[in-house]
Amino acid sequence: MKLDYLLLDVFTRERLQGNQLAVVLKADGLLDNEMQAIAREFNLSETVFLTKPQSERNAAGVRIFTPHQELPFAGHPTVGAAVVLGLQNDRSAVRMEEKIGLVTALFEKADKRSGEARFALPRLPTKVADLTDKLGIAQALGIEVEEIGCDVFTPAVYTAGVTFHLIPVRDAGVLKRAKPNMAMFEDIFFHDHNSAYVFTLTPEEPENDIAARMFGVGEDPGTGSAAAALIGLLSDKADFGTGQGDFSLRQGKEMGRLCRISLQLRKENEVLTHGAIGGHAVIVGEGVLDLG
Repeated sequence: MKLDYLLLDVFTRERLQGNQLAVVLKADGLLDNEMQAIAREFNLSETVFLTKPQSERNAAGVRIFTPHQELPFAGHPTVGAAVVLGLQNDRSAVRMEEKIGLVTALFEKADKRSGEARFALPRLPTKVADLTDKLGIAQALGIEVEEIGCDVFTPAVYTAGVTFHLIPVRDAGVLKRAKPNMAMFEDIFFHDHNSAYVFTLTPEEPENDIAARMFGVGEDPGTGSAAAALIGLLSDKADFGTGQGDFSLRQGKEMGRLCRISLQLRKENEVLTHGAIGGHAVIVGEGVLDLG
């Protein structure tokens, strides 16, 4: 069996920046354990497998695997898959069947190898819990207790399909200095996969409104599902009850893999009614898997 695949850099316009992604095309013949083994072989944060959709109205089925497990939803794989499908099918709207449900992305072509996709969140973010152990959080992140918190934001847990610990810090300097003590993460960040999405506001950076770092099994350069969860916290703390907010977020700068993620939220009568994330993606390589 031979399968074509593409390599992309996501949340960036520039090759060799952003978050890496493998997209396996026409993957219908693969069993679940084979998809998992291929994702482990690529050893990227996520690998996408495109299959025939259940409905002819949709562009593809989308399966998302880390090297260790399948995910119901993830941001940079969704953006990358939408760009691939948009380029292949010349579509401005790409409907994808993911484990979490149907995801529709708006696609704009930049050139024959790149484009931009934005999609409405298939599940709006909700708050899971507050995080009150500031001393533990500070020790786990290698920062001072007084450096936790930013503007109106305090640590909390949110999910938009995948659960994240959202940790605001005072400024970009604190964000840059953070040195996680992974031995403490299981006790301090104990929801689901023991990760911390650390963020701050960046009024001094004209290119973006927010900066973030993602600590878990290593550091991730661009985490769309965490940005989706962050929309919930932004909404809850927004200074408007009805209206729309648009934000630009950078992540991965400290790793040398700069990502830029767009966030959008809309509220009506104090209730979050719409959330979306998006970004650019560029194809940087292609190849063939030879599975014998």
